[in-house]
Amino acid sequence: MTRGFAPSLHVEFPKMGSFRRPRPRFMSSPALSDLPRFQAARQALQLSSNSAWNSVQTAVINVFKGGGLQSNELYALNENIRRLLKSELGSFITDYFQNQLLAKGLLFVEEKIKLCEGENRIEVLAEVWDHFFTETLPTLQAIFYPVQGQELTIRQISLLGFRDLVLLKVKLEDLLLLAQPQLPSSIVQMLLILQPGATPGSGPRS
Repeated sequence: MTRGFAPSLHVEFPKMGSFRRPRPRFMSSPALSDLPRFQAARQALQLSSNSAWNSVQTAVINVFKGGGLQSNELYALNENIRRLLKSELGSFITDYFQNQLLAKGLLFVEEKIKLCEGENRIEVLAEVWDHFFTETLPTLQAIFYPVQGQELTIRQISLLGFRDLVLLKVKLEDLLLLAQPQLPSSIVQMLLILQPGATPGSGPRS
């Protein structure tokens, strides 16, 4: 793996809110005022839209496990999401993605990193980030392409999720100390994109 010099910065990732945009709420419940609407949306999901949403969930989890989309599957997923957007569930799609699918998918990522010990863990983190940034993230954006006009995009929510649900749980600073004086170039890229003060999704792309 190509290596580059590590930036001589103290890396600290405070939980949600260091980016300029308002922070999304992970694992949060709907406000009481939204409860009737939330219940109606759940009812719609369980009844008329169940098969459509199940297909989206299955595809997203498969992507996090390293799988890809089948031929014409993206078109079908986009159509299912368009149907869901027209249902009572529509306004909750982003919340479901953030609080359920993304959290569950990133758990697989976190577990893969934690299976490794010592210096090997930084190499695995670099590989995991490469795959997430170049494969998983673009696929998630493609699947949820019909979801437009949200405060935070699917890309931004996913990057924030990777930071908060993966990096903050794998003791990143300890890993960086083990890898000094040089870091894999992928890790340097990750730090530049996810560092506090950056706008989610505005960093360099592969």
